[in-house]
Amino acid sequence: MNTFPKVLITIGVLCIVIGGLWLLLGRFIPLGKLPGDILIKRENSTFYFPVMTSIIISIVLSLLFFVIGRFR
Repeated sequence: MNTFPKVLITIGVLCIVIGGLWLLLGRFIPLGKLPGDILIKRENSTFYFPVMTSIIISIVLSLLFFVIGRFR
């Protein structure tokens, strides 16, 4: 059996779990509304760039992959 479909299913399930956790924990952890995130509102447009949120997510994922790689 080809392993590619299993990988795609695993990625999909992980995305659903992460999305659900983000939805539930978003009330307590204000990701996307942190100091350092850039928000520019003009008359007809809005520009949003989550700098600090991206840095925090990057650090958390780096630590997670480091721990997973350590036990592999």
